[in-house]
Amino acid sequence: MNKKDLEKLRKELLRQKEEIIKKTQETMGSEAEFDKDDLPDEIDHASFEYHQSLSLRLRDREQYLLDKIEKALKRMDEGIYGKCESCGEDIDVKRLMARPVATLCIKCKEEQEKREKILEG
Repeated sequence: MNKKDLEKLRKELLRQKEEIIKKTQETMGSEAEFDKDDLPDEIDHASFEYHQSLSLRLRDREQYLLDKIEKALKRMDEGIYGKCESCGEDIDVKRLMARPVATLCIKCKEEQEKREKILEG
């Protein structure tokens, strides 16, 4: 992978990281302003609880993605970004442009998904 592509990918990862952090701060800020004791009835309480649960699940997903972004940036710093963690081959730049946090080449990812499908069913 050339330096230009690597820098482009680093910028994209940093952009995604910043976006996740910003969304999380906005969500936390709006929830902090809301007092569930002000809700007039049980239906409103149930709706609030549902939305709060959904918000927490979304935050878990965002945290998971944020962790993957941090690991990708660390791999860049270590000079191993873009190498498949399974076979050691280079991950195609097009794949990385589409999914900058990818750690497996297409072939290994497909094999992983086949194994997961077999275990599920």
